[in-house]
Amino acid sequence: MLVRCAFILNLLKRGLFTHLPHVFLSSHYEMQDFISIAELHLSHATEVSVNNTENKLCLYANLMVNFSVTYEVGVNKSETVLFVLPENVTTEGSICNNTTSTLKLGFGDGHSWAVEFTKDNKTYQVDSIVFTYNLNDSNVFTNSTSNETKSVTAKPRITNVGVDTYYSCKSENVQRVESVTQTLYDVTLQAFVTNGSKSDTDTVCTADLTSSTVAPTTTVTTTAAPTSTPTPTLPTPTTGNYSIAPDFNSTACLMATFGLRIGFKQGDKVETINLVPSATEVGGACGVNSSILILTSDTINIMFTFNNDSKKFHLHALNVTVKPATGVAVVAANTNMSIWVAAVGSSYMCNKEQTLTVTETLTLYTFKLRVQPFGVEKGEFATAHECSLDDTSILIPVIVGAALAILILIVVIAYVIGRRKTYVGYQTL
Repeated sequence: MLVRCAFILNLLKRGLFTHLPHVFLSSHYEMQDFISIAELHLSHATEVSVNNTENKLCLYANLMVNFSVTYEVGVNKSETVLFVLPENVTTEGSICNNTTSTLKLGFGDGHSWAVEFTKDNKTYQVDSIVFTYNLNDSNVFTNSTSNETKSVTAKPRITNVGVDTYYSCKSENVQRVESVTQTLYDVTLQAFVTNGSKSDTDTVCTADLTSSTVAPTTTVTTTAAPTSTPTPTLPTPTTGNYSIAPDFNSTACLMATFGLRIGFKQGDKVETINLVPSATEVGGACGVNSSILILTSDTINIMFTFNNDSKKFHLHALNVTVKPATGVAVVAANTNMSIWVAAVGSSYMCNKEQTLTVTETLTLYTFKLRVQPFGVEKGEFATAHECSLDDTSILIPVIVGAALAILILIVVIAYVIGRRKTYVGYQTL
């Protein structure tokens, strides 16, 4: 399945991303400056305060926004740029009134992001979000054939926020309009501030009330399973073939094939679920030093981040969300991994079942795995580096050594017995 790199931000789901650029980043192989999305969530929020004519706080925001914009670069040819709302923005054009307010954030060369609020007696809501982008900004929209400034209007479901409370939502809110995808997360918003200071009371979004998030960990093992062993009721997962290409006319730059099962805790019980390839969409992007593969279905969202040091590549991070039919969603991340190691230009293969502990509450099981995130040529896997579970060659010296040890033991025992019989014979004489 060859999918455009545009998909990376179209699938910004539930904090699944392990790497995202802090600066403007084009999807066409400019990914050297990737940073941990876990760090991005913690360190790169945009925080602004807007005062009214009496110099009192009337609007407050602390949030993160990711953008994906697809634009034309030639006849029947387009590219996709990925960028984030920067920390440093202007608030010129923001307005605070009694029943309507506008938070307008300006950034870059002619780009802006504006939130329109309305209020009734007891609640307020976001009516629309207007994102304006300048295609003439060559630093962002490289090789754009247009110099227009375009706007798209999204209608987010941010409603029934109590007056004198702030809106809080850790979960993602994805807005897709035409060729633009906006993803909001870790959002704190308050409009119509009446006492000149941000409220201590929040109105929590529905998504946060129905999800359970596990913080990223810093360790990984490839052998340990969850404390409770999953009941082996599921069939072996179907092997899926996944590929990423920089555009429709190119061959794959990242290839992967595997079957995937996930074990996760729901209270004291361990559940298991298989990824179904036929019901899974594929996204990601290929970079010089980092590449990502994103798989998403109705029940599973998973992002693999691969890094390379010019000589070898490895799986660096995993971000997983499981949405079971019953119970709450489980989100887990590990951003300090060093597994599936192979030389750049080769592939990594492990046909036997592998167990990867992402967190204490979530474990991955892979079957018939083969991946190549860098140096793919002609859309084919290169020579594979086999995992130790598959490599039967290491058994040969073990078997030979064991056989020699047994042979030596037999010789020693025979020698001792022979010596003993000889000694007894001398005594008889």
